[in-house]
Amino acid sequence: MSESKIAKKLMSESKIAIELINVDKHFGAVHANDKVNLSVESGTIHGIVGENGAGKSTLMSILYGFYQADSGQIKVFDKDFRATSSRQSIEAGIGMVHQHFMLVDNFTVLENVILGSEGGALISQSLAKARIELTRLAKEYGLEVELDIAVEELSVGMQQRVEILKGLYKGARVLILDEPTGVLTPQESDELFRIFDALKKQGVTIILITHKLREIMNITDHVSVMRAGKMVAHRETSKTNPEELAELMIGRKVLLNIEKSKAKSGKALLTAKNLEIYNEQGLKRVTEVSFQAHSGEILGIAGVTGNGQGSLLKALAGILPLSKGSIKIMGKTITPESHLNPKQLRELGVAHVPEDRQKMGMIADFSASETALLGYHNDKEINQGVWLKRSSVKANCESLMQAFDVRPNNPNLMSSNFSGGNQQKLILAREFERDPEVLIIGQPTRGVDIGAIEFIRKRIIEMRDAGKAIILISVELEEIMSLSDRIIVMCDGEITGTVDAKDANEATLGMMMANALQPQDEPKGAKL
Repeated sequence: MSESKIAKKLMSESKIAIELINVDKHFGAVHANDKVNLSVESGTIHGIVGENGAGKSTLMSILYGFYQADSGQIKVFDKDFRATSSRQSIEAGIGMVHQHFMLVDNFTVLENVILGSEGGALISQSLAKARIELTRLAKEYGLEVELDIAVEELSVGMQQRVEILKGLYKGARVLILDEPTGVLTPQESDELFRIFDALKKQGVTIILITHKLREIMNITDHVSVMRAGKMVAHRETSKTNPEELAELMIGRKVLLNIEKSKAKSGKALLTAKNLEIYNEQGLKRVTEVSFQAHSGEILGIAGVTGNGQGSLLKALAGILPLSKGSIKIMGKTITPESHLNPKQLRELGVAHVPEDRQKMGMIADFSASETALLGYHNDKEINQGVWLKRSSVKANCESLMQAFDVRPNNPNLMSSNFSGGNQQKLILAREFERDPEVLIIGQPTRGVDIGAIEFIRKRIIEMRDAGKAIILISVELEEIMSLSDRIIVMCDGEITGTVDAKDANEATLGMMMANALQPQDEPKGAKL
């Protein structure tokens, strides 16, 4: 009998795949899970939503064997279950795809999938057996991927497929996915949802942790809401709506659409002309790009990930040099011959929030107070020559945490111990509170919960209304259209269209992102 038939037989014996009863977990004084109850039906897609720090990931980590509950009961397909390792959870048919993929970059897809379950001394035999099974799984679930290619050569969406294949190969009947679309483009997300549907039709149970309510409404059968470590509600998805879920998550009404007044656009604070930019690997990523960013406006830059926006952002922030063209910013001109580094740009009044907060915005092993001054550590009020003024460093962080509601309000806590949303708020606070004239912001709400999204977007609009020029890069079209006053669209390193936000819609922007818009179809009236 094939593995998929075995899985279906086992699932047919129990309507409930996962049951958690009064699960409780403390981390010191933090009550991460407070007597949580959850029931997940077999062969369904069950969403779990809540703010960052609500306890979602902790709960799933208990189910996957990373943590052990202090008390409570867990049942997997009606059998009592208590895992002390992820291996035991895998053996029970539970797989987990983490927000940050657990893949070895220079291993092939095939090598990554069998890692940890090689199955014998002769690796060649294990690889041959795995190849046959993975080919079958890929065909059955629509998860086709080249098995002999190194993972580092795959797109993020394809790496996501590899993680799912790993789980299925190891016999997962329940797949937990933690923020699976946090690093995917809209197109990759749609493809992932198609895969979810195929898995569900084959009887696989999916538990989806996400903060994106649109995804919850579109693809789940049931949704459970957590707040402050407690499970506060369970709903059939067809009988709820985003507004109710948002209020349950936050404990108050939430503005899903941020209102803003008409922009009072002023003088150009940044002018880019005929930019040509190569990335760190020496590949040309930007070609003949020209635009202006004005005071009192938000200029959105849209496009599918990998079409030059990231390299453009790095060049504007002084991280990558220009190979051609010029950037005039706050009265200074940057050319290939006269490069300004990030420190010099900060001194001119330019702030930069990077796309990847973990790789470029912070150092995980630094305390929050140290993260709060990265790039500004030479300021006289903080630096006394050889040593930092510890009292000033702490006071600076406390002030930023209060201004941006960073939780917990503990400057001494390691940066890695904050949720993604609170890490992002700390980085935004560091840049915004310096009162810059030009803000360059990449993916401001990536991996951030709905309450923090509302907060961050309001602060961006406040900066615009204070007369700042804001350049916003995001792969979220909803975010680009909601925040921007003008929108530039990039495809393959070039600008394929510019449109006033009031005239923009997803269809038009999508055509521009694919460079498929005909000249007669282009919106009128948008200035560079």
